[in-house]
Amino acid sequence: MSNRRDLVSYQGHYAGSVSRFAAYAVDLAVTSAVFSLTLAVVSYAAKIVTGHDVNWNRSNIVVIVLFVGWQFVYFGYSWAVAGRTFGMALLGIRVVGADGSVVGPRRGVIRALVFPLSFLFFGLGFLGILVQREHRALHDLIAGTAVVYSWDARAARLRFLAREAELNPPPPSRSLTAKVAALP
Repeated sequence: MSNRRDLVSYQGHYAGSVSRFAAYAVDLAVTSAVFSLTLAVVSYAAKIVTGHDVNWNRSNIVVIVLFVGWQFVYFGYSWAVAGRTFGMALLGIRVVGADGSVVGPRRGVIRALVFPLSFLFFGLGFLGILVQREHRALHDLIAGTAVVYSWDARAARLRFLAREAELNPPPPSRSLTAKVAALP
């Protein structure tokens, strides 16, 4: 029974490659959608104000620089303020200091700035996630961070059961019903 209990909660354990990749994929989809929507709104506003169409091209250097800047802001701000991005929150993982402490603004921004280094040389900077016990990529090593599971499945299950018990109280027992019926 104790092995089953240990398997229910991974809170505080180092996050694996699949969780981290899935969180990054969600974040990339979110940031791309927000960026595209922002460009569409700017184009529409420019057309209303100037009367001229503004077309954004993916190969335009201005669009590339804006997108890269947006990525730094999104990841850096999220890690610095909350220790997690939207995708990480969705998958129940968070960035912490290598010692388990809160990341803080300085380490969050450093992690965002060195994050692209892990993509160099065909993504070899991510190899540490697969081979190290702590699952730390190159940007984690440089920034002094680690990614851990922060969602406690056991606590969530207990909260669910408590909420269910509040919504569906058990029927009164027969002895209690008999006692109430016997009252004058």
